[in-house]
Amino acid sequence: MAAAAVTAATRGNGAGGGRAGAGEASGSRKKKGPGPLATAYLVIYNVVMTAGWLVIAVGLVRAYLAKGSYHSLYYSIEKPLKFFQTGALLEILHCAIGIVPSSVVLTSFQVMSRVFLIWAVTHSVKEVQSEDSVLLFVVAWTITEIIRYSFYTFSLLNHLPYLIKWARYTLFIVLYPMGVSGELLTVYAALPFVRQAGLYSISLPNKYNFSFDYYTFLILMMISYIPIFPQLYFHMIHQRRKVLSHTEEHKKFE
Repeated sequence: MAAAAVTAATRGNGAGGGRAGAGEASGSRKKKGPGPLATAYLVIYNVVMTAGWLVIAVGLVRAYLAKGSYHSLYYSIEKPLKFFQTGALLEILHCAIGIVPSSVVLTSFQVMSRVFLIWAVTHSVKEVQSEDSVLLFVVAWTITEIIRYSFYTFSLLNHLPYLIKWARYTLFIVLYPMGVSGELLTVYAALPFVRQAGLYSISLPNKYNFSFDYYTFLILMMISYIPIFPQLYFHMIHQRRKVLSHTEEHKKFE
């Protein structure tokens, strides 16, 4: 889940947004983009996903204005959040069939970590849905995905506004720690309820001679943030300098 928060600038979606070398030919040959049909499909996909996350953003604002409080806003956007975040699973397919030059493994990890948090934690442990930490990662994800999918859409159409490019490689400075904090706090809040209910745990003896403690799994997952977060965050800082400095240099020669 830590990696999922950084998708604003690491996950590709058919617009030259993949990691360097993920879909490039050897030597000095240029990377080929998707064909006309694939491009048309990717544009539609990214437009739909942008619209979906905008619906979530509007839903949050409307619920806040109606309630006059930011508490328990999750319930107002639960269905679209589940639908559009789960819809990101198609991005794994895009990589697998080659219309997007990103790593299948990396994309799978990033997408599945978010889907896991939505379904295996937030959905499964009803008690955490009213936690403010849920709103923390939902807001971070929403802003991130509106920018990301807009970036891919305009890139595919070869009309990328600098503002969107800047936002994609800048706002993560705040959104990434914000999203990670929300994810960790939500999982932490779920731990007592997971332990009490024995959720998704398998105990011995059983015919498969296999045991699994979901409570321990969640703790280990939280610990994994310690080495992952700094690596991804500083990778993003490096990418920002590289991309935006290149853009500024290009402007000077125009």
